[in-house]
Amino acid sequence: MTKKLGFIFFAALCVVIGLYPLMYFISDSKLGILNSKSDLLLNNGLWNIGFYAHISLGGLALLIGWTQFNKALRTKNINLHRNLGKVYLISVLFSGFAGLYIAYFATGGIIASLGFSFLAIIWLYTTIRAFLEIKNRSISKHQKYMTYSYAACFAAVTLRIWLPILTAVLQDFITAYRIVAWLCWIPNMLIAYVIVKQQKFNRS
Repeated sequence: MTKKLGFIFFAALCVVIGLYPLMYFISDSKLGILNSKSDLLLNNGLWNIGFYAHISLGGLALLIGWTQFNKALRTKNINLHRNLGKVYLISVLFSGFAGLYIAYFATGGIIASLGFSFLAIIWLYTTIRAFLEIKNRSISKHQKYMTYSYAACFAAVTLRIWLPILTAVLQDFITAYRIVAWLCWIPNMLIAYVIVKQQKFNRS
């Protein structure tokens, strides 16, 4: 029961934050990180394409990705699992490369830029590896890399948990944002590592 409730809570976070980018399209005022951007950057057409591609497709990846860890879905409707996987792959590719581009302009300077750049690279690499492994019919390796991929994707959730906490504690948004550029994904990857090791142990 505890495990089931935990998964429901996990899925709810993914759905809520996955839908959050819609607010950027329906609101007439600046939201979130846009408040820390200069007018010059906000009027940059290429940056806007990168930003909105990143948040919308990243939100879609987060919104559907959690379903891929549902064993019942994988076994009962493998075609749906595969189709959702394809949508997830395409979403990550576009969102990841867009994220790598906009990371250069990250609030907080080079520290934040490096944190988000590494996140984008890891997200892209693990997702591409997951795709290549399933093409080679290596299911266990596919599952391993998908676990790491979604842990990187889940940084969208953990960022929004950590950032208000750090901002309140430090009383400095910029410092908090520099820290969260790393904190939003490093613990996720460590947890993914533990999960992968546990799965390997259970299979042995």
